[in-house]
Amino acid sequence: MSAFWKKMVLQIFFKKEITKKGFSSYKAAKKYRELTIIGKRNAKDFILITAGIFSAAFGFKGFLLTNHFIDGGATGISLLVSAMTKIPLYWLVIAINIPFIFLANKVIGKVFAIKTALAITGLAICLATLHFPNVTNDNLLVAIFGGFFLGAGIGLAVRGGAVIDGTEVLAIFLSRKFGTTIGDIIIVINVVIFSLAAYLLGIEIAMYSMITYLAASKTLDFLVEGIDEYIGVTIVSTHSEKIRQMIINTMGRGVTVYSGKTGYGKRGETKDTEIIYTVITRLELNKLNTEIEKIEPTAFVVMHPVKDTKGGMIKKRALKH
Repeated sequence: MSAFWKKMVLQIFFKKEITKKGFSSYKAAKKYRELTIIGKRNAKDFILITAGIFSAAFGFKGFLLTNHFIDGGATGISLLVSAMTKIPLYWLVIAINIPFIFLANKVIGKVFAIKTALAITGLAICLATLHFPNVTNDNLLVAIFGGFFLGAGIGLAVRGGAVIDGTEVLAIFLSRKFGTTIGDIIIVINVVIFSLAAYLLGIEIAMYSMITYLAASKTLDFLVEGIDEYIGVTIVSTHSEKIRQMIINTMGRGVTVYSGKTGYGKRGETKDTEIIYTVITRLELNKLNTEIEKIEPTAFVVMHPVKDTKGGMIKKRALKH
């Protein structure tokens, strides 16, 4: 966008705010930049979630439904109930995930819950209205590729800041309440689901369904770049105080502040700085990146997976430490 058009947008949208509140052109420009960042992020999230919906719908109707295979988590419960009762899958996808949506609002946040509700509704609409051909009846191919497309759909939705399977939200909630790991809770849930599948649908279908789950989980891990349940984030910025306040007040997370030095230039000059460290879940990574970009787009951010945490209050009080 040219400088002329930027000026026009600022005058149109912020003229009243500037004149009444005495905002400077700098503050108006900053507000415009924040809105631009949010707009781009929301557009990207919309594309990712939409692609995830179509991928999951194709996995359901092109592979799993016609062969009565299931997956783990909430999608697996939906498929299992649909196979046993003949209730349309699109109704079950909504009904079974409704409790997880309310739980997401409590555990993660309102924006995430709204995105999740829209994503699940979009998936249900696709399942109800779109027709996908049955690709193959080979059980092994159905298990592998059905899991691949379903996992890709869930992974793309996570990258867009939402989920179409609420099991992870439940696992995060229970891990904080009982002090166990998220992975252990997900394993217990899936053991129950596949045990029911073996009893109700037969051992062979249950075993193929386990292959479906493994394919889906590996695809999901790949699409979210192998990020584990917890992410350790180190931030070096010239606006460290603003970022610290953002993490505490906007993200609702705790921070650790280190005193350090930055090195730069040919002679290796150093400068004192504050280094911010925090731990979040992978579902919150999208929001954190957006908030950091609002404050300082050039901030140096290092992210690494944290297998698990122990001690402090990180599990019981929204990951604060």
